[in-house]
Amino acid sequence: MHCPFCSHEETKVTDSRLTGDGTQIRRRRECLKCQERFTTFESAELVMPRLIKRDESREPFDESKLRNGILRALEKRPVSSEAIEELIVHITHRLQMLGERELPSRFVGEMVMEALRAVDEVAYVRFASVYRSFQDVTEFQDEIRRLKDMTEAGYRRDQMSLLPDEKE
Repeated sequence: MHCPFCSHEETKVTDSRLTGDGTQIRRRRECLKCQERFTTFESAELVMPRLIKRDESREPFDESKLRNGILRALEKRPVSSEAIEELIVHITHRLQMLGERELPSRFVGEMVMEALRAVDEVAYVRFASVYRSFQDVTEFQDEIRRLKDMTEAGYRRDQMSLLPDEKE
């Protein structure tokens, strides 16, 4: 590691410890030439899969696109920042654990919808409407009915209902 102050090639580590979340190692270093101290962070570099788009083009996974889509769906919803970060970390971790070099972008979209459905049903419908390109109100209604059927089949969260109880 080169010294950021004098560019000398030799430094020594004076202290190492894990960061709070345990995903990085924080190292205090000292330059052997100018004696300046500085901090570095070390983390594992894991390769994310390339995504195969609908038009068969390929692009690298972009966590900022994932984050923006999730944030847009959860805008003005009662979901904490911590829960959003956990959601993003969970999806990213699942993609890493698959160990695939390439994945259809549709697979990632389905993962996001599954995760949003568990966190907030309104955000799920918002995301699904954009992701599946709903063209009219009936497509919204169909998706909400599917969601309601899943809820009644045992998938229940402590959330407000999207539809009033329908009488048969």
